Amino acid sequence: MPEAALNRSARTLCVLGGTGFVGSRVAAHLAAAGYQLRLPTRHPERARHLKVLPDARLLSADVHDPATLAQLLNGCDAAVNLVGILNESGFDGQGFMHAHAELARKLVTACEAAKVDKLVQISGLKADAKQGPSHYLRSKGVAEQHIADAEKLRWTILQPSVIFGPGDSFLNRFADLLGLMPLAMPLACPDARFAPVHVDDVALAVAKALDDPATDGRTFEICGPEAYSLRELVQMISEVTGKKRLIIGLPDSLARLQARILERLPGKLFTLDNYRSLSVPSICRSNGCAELGIRPRSLELNLAACLGLPPASSRNYPAVPAD
Repeated sequence: MPEAALNRSARTLCVLGGTGFVGSRVAAHLAAAGYQLRLPTRHPERARHLKVLPDARLLSADVHDPATLAQLLNGCDAAVNLVGILNESGFDGQGFMHAHAELARKLVTACEAAKVDKLVQISGLKADAKQGPSHYLRSKGVAEQHIADAEKLRWTILQPSVIFGPGDSFLNRFADLLGLMPLAMPLACPDARFAPVHVDDVALAVAKALDDPATDGRTFEICGPEAYSLRELVQMISEVTGKKRLIIGLPDSLARLQARILERLPGKLFTLDNYRSLSVPSICRSNGCAELGIRPRSLELNLAACLGLPPASSRNYPAVPAD
């Protein structure tokens, strides 16, 4: 496999999933670092905020089509794959396999054919093709296998815990749900544990993986500096937003029942697959941020900004170190 780092004077990247919440921040970081970006999307009109980035091109494309992938990657030095879904339209895992595993397989083939030098894959913490308890985690694990099997491609896999930042769909979703609950909020999986990592730290990890050959062929777990239970996170959001509610942790039987009901409703706020993913602590065994030279941002200090509130809303909360 080639050992040379990318030529900083002529670096063209194709960023799959580069118009979403995480992808937009990754694209901004890479554009600022001098990369020329190709940002394929099915809906360019929804990504107009990225048109201000220097040397970034929004391209209308279906990245699941092999011929389209070949065109997108032609002439690229590297690729970044951020495509991921938390829920599928069905219930049998085929949607997850299509979005994660099948795309990764097609991407590796296209990268090798186009002589792309490096691929950075954003996976999920505790992804496991065989032992993952959910379709989400197993499909992410299969995607990692396809990438690790590449013979003509340098690669790095990043496995972040839950990602937060301004406008995220994690913290803000719970803030919205608290607003809908007048007195109390029934919470499934209250003891599920996370080490939330800031979206800009994930973007820094991607940039480091692209530029440092020492990351080749390695997988890095990416976590924030503190670990929390889901109950603790929702309680923090409740206090910061002023939406004081009684948080009622549901036992497993009721949590599964809640998931079965909600996954049949429009929007799929919570599914059995989500429930199964939460059974595995999303906490790093060895935080790759330190290995990559990144000092991860604290959720406590950034919580108000993530929820669109003034900094004065932030408070100090006791937290358990993530390591």
